Amino acid sequence: MQDLQNLGARNVCLMTDKNLSQLPPVKAVLDSLVKHGVQFRCYDKVRVEPTDTSFKEAIDFAKRGSFDAYVAVGGGSVIDTCKAANLYACHPEASFLDFVNIPIGKGKPVTATLKPLIAVPTTAGTGSETTGVAIFDFESLKAKTGIASRAIKPTLGMVDPLHTLHMPQRVAANSGFDVLCHALESYTALPYHMRSPCPPNPISRPAYQGSNPISDVWSRHALHIVAKYLKRAVRDPGDMEARSSMHLASVFAGIGFGNAGVHLCHGMSYPIAGHVKTFRAKDYNVDHPLVPHGLSVVLTSPAVFMFTGCMCPERHLEAAEILGADVRSAKREDAGVVLADTLRKLLFDLNVDDGLGAIGYTKDDIPALVRGTIPQERVTKLAPRPHTEEDLTGLFESAMKLF
Repeated sequence: MQDLQNLGARNVCLMTDKNLSQLPPVKAVLDSLVKHGVQFRCYDKVRVEPTDTSFKEAIDFAKRGSFDAYVAVGGGSVIDTCKAANLYACHPEASFLDFVNIPIGKGKPVTATLKPLIAVPTTAGTGSETTGVAIFDFESLKAKTGIASRAIKPTLGMVDPLHTLHMPQRVAANSGFDVLCHALESYTALPYHMRSPCPPNPISRPAYQGSNPISDVWSRHALHIVAKYLKRAVRDPGDMEARSSMHLASVFAGIGFGNAGVHLCHGMSYPIAGHVKTFRAKDYNVDHPLVPHGLSVVLTSPAVFMFTGCMCPERHLEAAEILGADVRSAKREDAGVVLADTLRKLLFDLNVDDGLGAIGYTKDDIPALVRGTIPQERVTKLAPRPHTEEDLTGLFESAMKLF
């Protein structure tokens, strides 16, 4: 870890989770720290799909440790937890809700300079190594929220495809669906010049700016890679070209959505994950019910893009074409249908659960899912099409069954 030496780090916090702590990616980092004589302490209690409680436990560890640098080895759960630990350890006087997004928290701007954070992603999905966002389940509301500030963005991301070879098949699929939706949502988000209101001070400028010429480049490129390599990466864990390409696509889509933002798929995914009943996804070694983030996002995608297609039909048709649809005879008014059908085919080919009904939800749950989506205005307000509670109800109803 010569990077840490170059940063002058003398007391490092290494964060990971229980599963990864036994796998080669963490061992490689530990060996490097020892080899270069860097003093460190390891925190391996990160929760897969973190909660406010698990964030606070990691924050307490960071505050007690007086660390001058952080290394996060894992997927989005680990990297996001490490971002939060670094943030609050550098603001010891802050209450937990101070930096949590409005309307759940106070959304205060970050004022202190954070310690260096090196992110070593082991999944190809969240792009958390590129973003200033940390997401968690707020248990009392049964919904996800988060912290969004450029100040918490990692100092360095070490993207090594060898670290993704340990992903089981369903983890690779669900992580890849997150890449897919990051790219699709950021590419179809409300354009930057239509976002309002403008903040009175640049320090209050949101991390998510709406689709723009810079984010478009990254999002479109990520979509091309997903189209070519996602199925291969899921079906053959040893396909180094596919796993490497999806790892890069995760980074590219992360840069895209970290700049532009996401919208309804993500906004609706948070209560889907937060209200989980007994569902436990295959290939995830956890001791609690779990709807993986990428799965919770992609299950609504056909309904969402059917709904938004009328607002920027050219972009929806272009996305469908990149993903393999023949759009030569498609009409603008059919853009949403074409993209939705393209997504359904992809999800069917990759053996995705058949809608929200297949993961334990019924129509009786829809009011609670809608209530859990309403506070997610940080992302839902970037949807290209305005929406009401009735619209959200209709989208959840449509997502109950995919095929």
